[in-house]
Amino acid sequence: MSTPTPASTPATSGPQTHALLRLATCGSVDDGKSTLLGRLLFDSKAIHEDQLEGMLAANELLGGEGIDLALLTDGLRAEREQGITIDVAYRYFATEKRSFILADTPGHVQYTRNMVTGASTAHVALVLIDARHGVVEQTRRHLFVAKLLGVPHTVVCINKMDLVAWSQETFDRISAEVRALTAVDTIIPLSALRGDNVVERSDQIPWYDGPPLLELLEGIEVDDEPDAVGLRLPVQYVIRDGDVRHYAGRLAGGSVSAGDEVVVLPAGRRTTIETVDTFDGPLTDAHGPLSLRVTLADHLDVSRGDLIVRPGEEPAVSREVTATICWMADAPLRPGARLVLKHTTNSVRAIVDSVDDRIDVATLQHIPGSAELALNDIGTVRLRTSAPVLVDPYLSNRTTGSFILIDEATNDTVAAGMVV
Repeated sequence: MSTPTPASTPATSGPQTHALLRLATCGSVDDGKSTLLGRLLFDSKAIHEDQLEGMLAANELLGGEGIDLALLTDGLRAEREQGITIDVAYRYFATEKRSFILADTPGHVQYTRNMVTGASTAHVALVLIDARHGVVEQTRRHLFVAKLLGVPHTVVCINKMDLVAWSQETFDRISAEVRALTAVDTIIPLSALRGDNVVERSDQIPWYDGPPLLELLEGIEVDDEPDAVGLRLPVQYVIRDGDVRHYAGRLAGGSVSAGDEVVVLPAGRRTTIETVDTFDGPLTDAHGPLSLRVTLADHLDVSRGDLIVRPGEEPAVSREVTATICWMADAPLRPGARLVLKHTTNSVRAIVDSVDDRIDVATLQHIPGSAELALNDIGTVRLRTSAPVLVDPYLSNRTTGSFILIDEATNDTVAAGMVV
C-alpha cells in the first residue's frame, strides 16, 4: 500500500444497498441446481460466445444435442460424464442492478463437506426441490446446514413445476412442509429447464403473484458488516514504511475511524487509531468487510494474528473452545486427535478433548455420547489450544466465530468449525 499524501481527499466507506451478492445452490441430487444457475447465466446474457461454443462441443461429445445448461457449472470431466455435481463450481455475472457470485454445490450426501464450503460465505442459500418428489432427506439436510452456517437469507425454489402441470396444490403442499422445518424468505415456483419464472415472469402460473427469481435476488439487501460484537480487525500484515508501522487486515466487524480508542489483543494494550487508509487514500470512516491498514498512536508490539477491538467489546480469550464442526476427512475424528486450528489470521495447535454429540441431520436430533465423527458428520466437540484464541460466538460474527482444523502431517483441511 502506498502512503497517502496530504493532498489526498478522504473517502468514506459505508454500506451499499445493492452490494455484491453471494449465492449457494443447495438441494438433493437431480433437483436442477446446475441447470438453474445455467439458466440464470444464459437468460441474463452473461455467457460469452466462446463459452457457448464450448458447451455445444462438450454436449456433442456426450451424445447430446443443443445446449445443456448444467455444463456451465459442471466443469469436472467426472461431473459431465456422470451428470452430477461433485465439487463446488463458482461463476460470476452481473446485471444492471447487481453483481453476483454463484456457487453450485453438490447434492450427494457424501459431498456434504463441499456444500458446507460453498455455503460458508453465502448471503443467500437457494434450496431447490423437485416438485415431483417434494421434501426429501437431503432437502432437510441442506436447510439445516444453511441455518447452522448462519446464511442470512434462504430462498426455496420448487423446480420442475412443468412436470406437475403447474399444480398450485402441489406447490402449496411442499411450501407448507418447508415452512414447518425452518424459516425461509420466499418460496418460488419455476422451471429451470424451460426458464419459467427464473429471469422472466411465467404466464404458466397465474396463481403466483411474486417476483421471478432474478428480480428477487436483485432486490435482496445485504448486510455484509457484522457489528453485533463491535470492531474486529485481525492483523494480517505489519507493513514498515520508514519509522512508521502500518497494520493491515480485513475488517471482520464494525467500523473504525481515526481517533478511535482501541485495545490490541491478546496483550490488552490500549492505544488510539491515528490513521485509516487503503491503496486509494485515507478514509474518514471504514466499515467491514473492507481491507485496509491503520497506524496507531503508540509504538506497541503488534504482529500477525493479533486482534484490534474497542474497549468493552473484547471477545472471549480462551484456550478452551466448544464448537460445532463438520468433519471432512476419511479417517474418523476421535478424542485425543492433535490438529492445527486456524482462526482468522492466527494458527495454534489444538487437541480434541471430547466429542460431545453427533447431529442426525435427517431428524435434526443431537445424539450424545458419540465416540467419533465420520466423514461428513456434524457434531459438537471441545478443543484445547496451545495458546489463547480470540473468539466470538459464530451467530454473532461469522468470521471471528469460525475456524478450520488442519492435519499437520498432510496439511489437509479436515474440518470447518463454528464456535458455540
